[in-house]
This record gives sequence, C-alpha cells and structure tokens, in this order.
Amino acid sequence: MPFAAALSTSPDTTQAVEETCAQALPRLGGPGDLALVFFSPHHAAAAAELTALLHAKLGSACLLGCQGEAIAGNGREVENDPALSLWLARWSRPVECTPFHLTLEETSEGHSLLGWPDDLQHAVAAESVIVMLGDPFSFPADACLQQVNEDCPALRVVGGMSSGAHAPGQAALVLGSQVLTAGAAGVLLQGGPRIRSVVSQGCRPIGKPLVITKARDNLIVELGGKPALAQLQELWQGLSAQDQELVRQGLHVGRVLSEYKDGFQRGDFLVRNVIGFDRGSGAVAITDRARVGQTVQFHVRDAATADEDLHELLQIDLSAHEQKPAGALLFTCNGRGTRLFETPDHDARVVREEAGPVPLAGFFAQGELGPVGGQNFIHGFTASVVLFED
Repeated sequence: MPFAAALSTSPDTTQAVEETCAQALPRLGGPGDLALVFFSPHHAAAAAELTALLHAKLGSACLLGCQGEAIAGNGREVENDPALSLWLARWSRPVECTPFHLTLEETSEGHSLLGWPDDLQHAVAAESVIVMLGDPFSFPADACLQQVNEDCPALRVVGGMSSGAHAPGQAALVLGSQVLTAGAAGVLLQGGPRIRSVVSQGCRPIGKPLVITKARDNLIVELGGKPALAQLQELWQGLSAQDQELVRQGLHVGRVLSEYKDGFQRGDFLVRNVIGFDRGSGAVAITDRARVGQTVQFHVRDAATADEDLHELLQIDLSAHEQKPAGALLFTCNGRGTRLFETPDHDARVVREEAGPVPLAGFFAQGELGPVGGQNFIHGFTASVVLFED
C-alpha cells in the first residue's frame, strides 16, 4: 500500500505512538517517505517525547505535524478526548520532500517571512504542492499565501492552522526531530505524487450576483448602484422563513473568482463572513478587502448545505479523474464536527463514503488552507481535503 493511517485514543503518549506505528507501518510495506502526525491537546505537554519516538521509529521519513483541538483518523473524528493520528506515504517513484520552517522577522525592509526552501526557486509549480501547518498566534497566513500566489502561480498550498492552544507559545508544530512553537512548518512535495484538492466552504448562494459599485477597505458601500444594506433588505423580503433564520444565524458574502463566466455556481465563489452593518451609510462590513467592480453574492450556511457541498464537490472531483485516490488528508474547521452536524465523524466519513476506504488523517483547524479558483486562501468553517493518487 502506498499510504497507511492509524488512530489511537490512548491518553498515554508513548502507548499512542506505539499503537499507531504498529498498525500503520506493516501496511506500508517498507520505509516511508512522508509522515504526518496530528494529536489532541492531551498530548501537547509530551510533544517532544512524541516527536522523538516517531523520529526513531520512522527513520528517514520526512515528519510533519501539529496539535489540533480535535483529531481525524480514517473514518473517525475524535472531539474532546485524547487522540493521535498518524499518516504515512511511500511512493514507488522518487519524490522530493523538502521540509522548512517559516518565521516572521523584522528586516531593514520591514517584516518578512524567512525560511523558504531553496528548492522552491526551481519547483515546477503545477507539479508541486506545499503542505503547511501554522501557529495562529504568530504566523500571518494571509500574507504568506498572497506571496505564494504572486511568486509561484499554480503552486498549491494545503493544510491548516494549529488549534487547541489558548496563548502564544503554546502551539506545538512538529518538523523532523524538532518541536516548534511559532511560525509555520511545511514540506514542499515535488516530482511524483499526483495530488488533488477539494475545498468545501459549506455555503450556498441566495439572491442574485451583484457588482460592487462603491467600496472602502472592507466595506461594501454600494451594490448595483444602491446601498448594500438596501439590497440585502430587498433580498430578505423574498427569502423563505428558513433562509431568513439562516441569515440571522450568520450571513456570508461570496466573491466571484473568475468574472469570465455566463453564470456562477457552487465552487465559483470565495466565501467570507459578514461582520457588521452601518445603517447610516448602508454599508456592509466583511472579512476581506472590497473592491469596485467585483461581483459578489450573499450566502448562507447550515449543516444540510455543508453536507451537500462536501458530497457534491468530492463527486465532481472523482468524476473528473480516471484514478481514484489512495490516500487523503483532512483539514476541517473547529466550527464543524458536532458543533455543526447532528452526528459525529461527518467530514471524515463523507470523504471515505465518496472516495472509498482510503487511509485518512487530519485535524480540526483554526483556519484551513487550500486553493479556490487557482489561488490559495485561508478559510473558515471549511473542509479542505487533499487526495493523493497511487
């Protein structure tokens, strides 16, 4: 098998490592090329011990991992209880796995991200992927992804921001034999694996697309020549009682990523939260920069929509490729799980329902990384799924 995954719910860190290695390594049939480990806060105090044990058992495998508020392994999502999830890859042809550690540093030209791998300069972007895990307290994910989008177009970045820590310096990022508490740990993959990504933002549009005609910073002041709030009030009148309740619970705006289409559908939008209104000017505030000329549409989110969206996007991916995936990583929001769905294990279960019983590992993130419309973004309330072909 090119991939293997195992999950332990033992509260003892040594036992959890022993259990996952005993299950996963025999399935791999040889030394691994890449290993990822995700562990609940119950194991955070023993992160150095955990890393040393894995490093010794896995040998030359490139090791990457982090702490997560909840942990996914195969078809399970373990919330609130101890968990450690191990995922291994062993490719039949050479794959370059280049680990790196990014930190935000003050330089003579201002703040810069230092630590990019030298191999990035020569990477074929369309055939390379970065798996990145960040500390939400110290790592500017937005700025990092914008830099990748500008400097390395078509290079995909997948992963998530560590969760379960409550203050700077508490996050545990694993990179090789090191445990890091700031910045981002990543690995650049080149030269072999065919990797696909599915980013399910879990929303559906309501109303119709509208063009921003006046904006300031993160304020949408006018839509279609009218105050944005007036457009929303008109939309409200035509909504069902169910959709009106969803608007009350949380409203979102989807920005069209490609204007060169006759119509827009699921997957065509980058979804951002609405965070406030200015009744005086009629402006709507969002968690993004608003620009005149952008096409946007209001969105809502609920469990049924999130379920439908993940199923549909996975089905679209599977129908577009001849080869089924042989392994998967799941970076899902810590606002999903049983906080959103009535039943546990939702996202991990759906991935395996659609893709088959693939070895899967992941965690509940405080921000999910993944490409939409050919550009990398950090998301919220999203399931970012990485599918690896054999």
